[in-house]
Amino acid sequence: MAPTSVEAQFVTFSLDAEIFAVPVGVVREILDYEDPSRIPHGPPHLLGLRDVRGQGVPIIDLRVRLGMDKTVRTAHTRILVLDIPIADKMLALGLVADKVFEVTPFRHDAIETAPDIGAAWNCDYIRGVVRRPSDFVIIIDLARLFSDSAPAITAAAAPQRAVA
Repeated sequence: MAPTSVEAQFVTFSLDAEIFAVPVGVVREILDYEDPSRIPHGPPHLLGLRDVRGQGVPIIDLRVRLGMDKTVRTAHTRILVLDIPIADKMLALGLVADKVFEVTPFRHDAIETAPDIGAAWNCDYIRGVVRRPSDFVIIIDLARLFSDSAPAITAAAAPQRAVA
């Protein structure tokens, strides 16, 4: 008898018609949407700050960060409060999701790499893709997406060049 594959738990959510997932271990809590306090001159994806149990947490419009249209608030809009380990620090962020679905297990051997489409495409933020009977789930590499060295994802962000 072959050993069973190890599974990992993920929280699934939608942005527009796309389904995304993040590891359940980084999700601190899921909150109803409330408008954050604005931060002047922040990047377009930074909506502002929200108080989460006494801590000011930056709220990110993940749709904008991924180059999609701005989130339109509905009754299903939620904020996933995450603690993302990046290098030697813990980054607390709130990600706006159109809808949060469930915690679901994915077998490690069912997680495929991002597809190669034969063209220039920035898929650095994709940790993997899981095929389901009716759709695909994109697993986000949060540390890569939000690290200081993260490549520009939105069209509005200009590439930075090193100066010699």
